[in-house]
Amino acid sequence: MKVLVGVKRVLDPQVKARVKADKSGIDLTNAKMTMNPFCENAVEEAIRLREAGSVEEVVAISIGAAKSEETLRNALALGADRAILVLTEEVLEPLAIAKVLKAIVEKENPDLVLVGKQAIDDECNQTGQMLSALLGWPQATFASKLELINGRAQVTREVDSGLETINVNMPAVISADLRLNEPRYASLPNVMKAKRKPLDKIDLIDLGLDTANRMTTLEVMEPPARAAGVMVASVAELVEKLRNEAQVI
Repeated sequence: MKVLVGVKRVLDPQVKARVKADKSGIDLTNAKMTMNPFCENAVEEAIRLREAGSVEEVVAISIGAAKSEETLRNALALGADRAILVLTEEVLEPLAIAKVLKAIVEKENPDLVLVGKQAIDDECNQTGQMLSALLGWPQATFASKLELINGRAQVTREVDSGLETINVNMPAVISADLRLNEPRYASLPNVMKAKRKPLDKIDLIDLGLDTANRMTTLEVMEPPARAAGVMVASVAELVEKLRNEAQVI
């Protein structure tokens, strides 16, 4: 059984994002980049499935510039068996990413595709669902628990009302939530081994796909600065203040 895991290179969540001077996007010049946290959960789950004997091979895939190789090497150090990098300098939208993943799925024929439920840079939460639709495969989103039982995936999902457990036929697309697991750290020996693991590179143009963006970014702005807090002497004073502000509105 083979698992294909999507991995995205994003701005480190501990780094404050800076908007470009022309407000066309986020300035990533010399910025610290890392693996998307939700993708880390997907990689960890795939490795755990292999360690449990349910999976034979874990293949990590990323779509982006040459520097994305660093992120894939990290996935290899965590335990993935091999990796695929689809090279492009363009910033692709979720639909384009789903099309590329579909092409790789058709080439690799995995039994399961694991992706993070969303990326922390665009917060789109669309790629997994779009890939499922393009492939015609069952999907399970926001997974907080995953078990493979008799050729089916039993997935516990996080929904607004609590937890929902569903069974989906395989092959399937499953998106990982943060509570699915606790990702491990890559040990130094595994980091060294990862340098020798196979990593195939494919030029996006060679796939012959229509990956043109359907949206245009008009302007990127920083959120407004948070207003200073106001100290009050009692709850009664707070209630009175809120009542006065409501009357003004």
